[in-house]
Amino acid sequence: MPQPTPLITTEQLAAILGDPNLRLYDCTTYNEPVPPGSDVPYRAVPGDKTFAAGHIPGADFLDLQGEFSDTSAQQFFMMPGVAQLEAAFGRHGADASKTIVLYSIGTMMWSTRFWWMLRSLGVDAQVLDGGLDKWKEEGRPIEMGAPKGYPAVSFKAAPRAGFFVDKDAVKARIGDPSTVIVNALGPQFHQGLEPSRYGRPGRVPGSVNVSAATLVNADKTLTSLADAEAKFTAQGVTRDKNVILYCGGGISATIDLLMLTQLGYDKLTLYDASMGEWARDPALPIETD
Repeated sequence: MPQPTPLITTEQLAAILGDPNLRLYDCTTYNEPVPPGSDVPYRAVPGDKTFAAGHIPGADFLDLQGEFSDTSAQQFFMMPGVAQLEAAFGRHGADASKTIVLYSIGTMMWSTRFWWMLRSLGVDAQVLDGGLDKWKEEGRPIEMGAPKGYPAVSFKAAPRAGFFVDKDAVKARIGDPSTVIVNALGPQFHQGLEPSRYGRPGRVPGSVNVSAATLVNADKTLTSLADAEAKFTAQGVTRDKNVILYCGGGISATIDLLMLTQLGYDKLTLYDASMGEWARDPALPIETD
C-alpha cells in the first residue's frame, strides 16, 4: 500500500467521516503559564474540556502528556518506551490497518507531534491541515460531549531508527559540515534577545532558524511547499545534510519536520528534550547574538 501523504484537507476528511476504518483524534494540549521562578516552563494541560465543548464528529481524544509521554522525565512530552505507546495507542483503537487522522486546536503542532511519534513506530498517519479552527470556520459539523472512543486493538509497533536524538548526539554534531541543526522557535528566542522560559537565552551553537510560526498561514493551514522550500534553503537546509530539529519541548519543531518530509527530505531527526534541557544544563554551550 502507498504511504498516505502527511496532510489531509478538511474536504478530504469530510468525505470519509463515518468510515468504519477511520480513527480520528483530537490531540490538543495547552501550555499554561506558571509563576516566575517555577521549576517548569509551563503547565501541560490536556484539551479535554475544549474537546467536550466541540469536536469533529466521531473523534476520540489523546492526552499527550498524561498517556503518551514519559511522565518520569524532567521535561514534558518526552518520548516514552515502545511498550507504553503500544498500550496507549491500542487502548484508543489505533493500529497500522486504520486510517489515522490527527488534529488539534489553535496550532497544528500537537497533531504533528503525534504524527512524528507514530512515524517513529512504523505507522503513517495524516494531520488535518488547519485543524479544528479551519473545520469550524467552514461551518462543518461539530459534536459535543466526552469521547466515546474506539474499540481497543493490539497495537504492534515496527520502530524506525533515528527519529529522536539526545543532547550528546546534538553536541557531537555542532560544527559538523554534514549536519545542519535547525531551531524552530521564534527569531527573538533564537537570537537570545528575550528571556527564555526554558533557562539561559540563546540557541544551540551554529544552529539556524526556521521558525515553525513562519510555516503557518493566517487560517492555521501550512504554507505552500515552494514557500517552505525557500525558507529552508535560505538557511542552508539541503537534502544532502543530516538535519536535526529542535524547539522548546520537541513539539513545534514537528511542524518543520512535516514540511521537510513533504519536501522529500529523509535525513531528519528531532532533539526530543530541546531547549527545555539544553538551556538548563550549564555544561552545554549556548550562543546568542
